[in-house]
Amino acid sequence: MSQDTDLDRPAPTPGGGGPAGGGLDREVLMVAGVVVLGAIMSILDITVVSVALRTFQTEFDATAAQVAWTMTGYTLALASVIPLTGWAADRFGTKRLYLLAVGLFTAGSVLCAAADTLETLVAFRVLQGLGGGMLMPLGMTILTRAAGPERIGRVMAVLGVPMLLGPIFGPILGGWMIDAFSWHWIFLINLPIGAAALVYAWVVLPADSVQPSESFDFVGMLLLSPGLAAFLYGVSSIPETGTFFAARVMVWTLLGVALIAAFVPWALRRANVHPLIELRLLKNKNMTVAVIAMMLFAIAFFGASLLFPLYFQEVRGESALRSGLLLAPQGLGAMLTMPLAGMLADKIGPGKIVLTGIGVITVGMGLFAMFVGDGASYLALIVALFVMGLGMGATMMPIMTAALATLSARNVARGSTFLNITQQVAASMGTALFSVLLTNGFKDSRAISLGGAVQSLREQPDLLARFLREQGLTQADLAGLPARIVTDMADTFSWVFWVATALVALCLVPAFFLPRTKIEHAETEQPLLVGH
Repeated sequence: MSQDTDLDRPAPTPGGGGPAGGGLDREVLMVAGVVVLGAIMSILDITVVSVALRTFQTEFDATAAQVAWTMTGYTLALASVIPLTGWAADRFGTKRLYLLAVGLFTAGSVLCAAADTLETLVAFRVLQGLGGGMLMPLGMTILTRAAGPERIGRVMAVLGVPMLLGPIFGPILGGWMIDAFSWHWIFLINLPIGAAALVYAWVVLPADSVQPSESFDFVGMLLLSPGLAAFLYGVSSIPETGTFFAARVMVWTLLGVALIAAFVPWALRRANVHPLIELRLLKNKNMTVAVIAMMLFAIAFFGASLLFPLYFQEVRGESALRSGLLLAPQGLGAMLTMPLAGMLADKIGPGKIVLTGIGVITVGMGLFAMFVGDGASYLALIVALFVMGLGMGATMMPIMTAALATLSARNVARGSTFLNITQQVAASMGTALFSVLLTNGFKDSRAISLGGAVQSLREQPDLLARFLREQGLTQADLAGLPARIVTDMADTFSWVFWVATALVALCLVPAFFLPRTKIEHAETEQPLLVGH
């Protein structure tokens, strides 16, 4: 007997009364405002915290690896809760779940501001992540259902607004608040934004009309959520240990891989009508190619992007605020191309747009790597960041368009969940990869190693003198040490960014297989479930 499920039904007519394939009408734009406000809050928080890491080291007397857990804890929570979002949206309704997500994120932010130890800050960042992890997949689901498949490229461009505002205003806002007030304010700023988002969502989002829900996939949850968390915990421990072969890294990473591997056959069982993550979406060629492209892109670009503020602070000696200002051109470049890319993705297909975007990012990243090594002017670095931004605006959202445009209404929630998991896991892998490359590059530099040893012995003259004799150095040799340290650090950053350039260029391979003509939408989608 054939089973009629929502996975097989076509998407509804585009919402708001606007013509299919036309511009976004007032109703859709009002809903978009809700989604964008919540996404801004989540993405802004990530970029704000990235410029505060050095402040956390000083404030809590901790190492760089220790304070990195303020980012890692948030990511672990995101990865654990994202798989539940698709089911929870169907079970409780998108409006209720969105209000819960915003509430959790806001409460976690206030608690982060009140943290008095690094451990409590990390714990409250986990609470933030539980709310933040639901915001993006929920937002994508709400928007795509409101606008309909014919306008999904434009919808992705609207949802890209937070991707623009985060890199532009996050580092600037975070740097200004840290320099002018204290680090606590980078979290307290979420209180008024969260309150506004709650009121806005309550008024604008339509009431939930929840149908009888599918049963919850408890087995899938026990396999996938702990599996993702364990895998990311192991990967995120690599920068601290400096090697994959440390026991802590290997045990947690392999445990995570084993749990995720066990989830795959469970999710693909014919009797498992509603798995936690719908892997059968990969029968859709566009979805499969988009997932591969998203994974490679997130590893390369998002992993390397976290090093930009670190370069300006460590090598160029800039403050948190000035580092943020110097990163703004990247967001400005994306602001110019993202609306056009969204419109063209609907009209001519996302493949051509993504290929162009990745090519431009490759050029920009290569220029940045070259300029960093040469110690070029700030103008040259700003131009390179601006070029990267132009490519960014034509890459990430068109990839999502390619994945979601052919999915049915119910599958949009599951598809967006799948893409967000891919992005978060890949970004964490990229962060670990580039952190290890940078750390090991620093360790290989004799000047940087000497500088660290000399700094630690500054208050102990006798031990310092003995150390210099053992190294065959004199006090006079230390005069040129700072300059050599800066040169070696710049060269190491340059090498790491060249690696990122190569990885970004590799994204051209899956991008080549994205549709380069206008996409046929959900009414032609092949059924994912067969009778049984």
